[in-house]
Amino acid sequence: MTGPVATGALDGEVHVWRATLDRGRDVVEELHGLLSSDERARAARFRFRRDRDRYVVGRGLLRRLLAGYLGIDPGAVAFRYGAHDKPELDGTAPAFNVSHSGPVALFAFVNAGEIGVDVELEREQPDHEQIAERFFSPAERDALRALPAALRSHGFLACWTRKEAFVKARGDGLSLALDSFDVSLEPDAPPALLRTAWSRDEARRWRLVDLSDPACGYVASLAVHSGAGPLVSREAP
Repeated sequence: MTGPVATGALDGEVHVWRATLDRGRDVVEELHGLLSSDERARAARFRFRRDRDRYVVGRGLLRRLLAGYLGIDPGAVAFRYGAHDKPELDGTAPAFNVSHSGPVALFAFVNAGEIGVDVELEREQPDHEQIAERFFSPAERDALRALPAALRSHGFLACWTRKEAFVKARGDGLSLALDSFDVSLEPDAPPALLRTAWSRDEARRWRLVDLSDPACGYVASLAVHSGAGPLVSREAP
């Protein structure tokens, strides 16, 4: 369990791995052994054991996946952190991003360019109208209100995950206002970045992908540069 995952080469593809973070005690302890001292210190700060274990599993799996791409030991993977605390490899491909919601985690990798992923468990969002009013653009709010009532909660999550994936890919953190760009959210429309307030050309540079899985109960989105290759989805061991 503690060795690298047999990832294969990226070869221009975009790889997305799905994993459950709820693992047995023996797996958690094995993966804990892969972490750096600062990661172990962060794990120790979680108040609840379930949250601590999920962090350990997520970080340990990330190390095993990256080790497979790099051809090194998982414990030797070294991270640096950008201005918004986004982990990156120290001058080495691939680019990667991680998101989790409850026990579900998604790990996304690409050889060149930025990448972002976001996942949310699908559940009723009783306050979605208030959140949309605060964070969504006027066009997105209009599109959400135009949906049948039964579809609005899903439409909200589709919009939210697409916006979060894009922000994460750009690495802007909280400095990029969520209402300064538009994404599609209608169920019959392909996922897309439609407009940004700062550039007429920005929307053409990005590809948004719907990674949702209704059977597993989550909504998810991926943002990657439009020139990236085909998407390959896999299950993490």
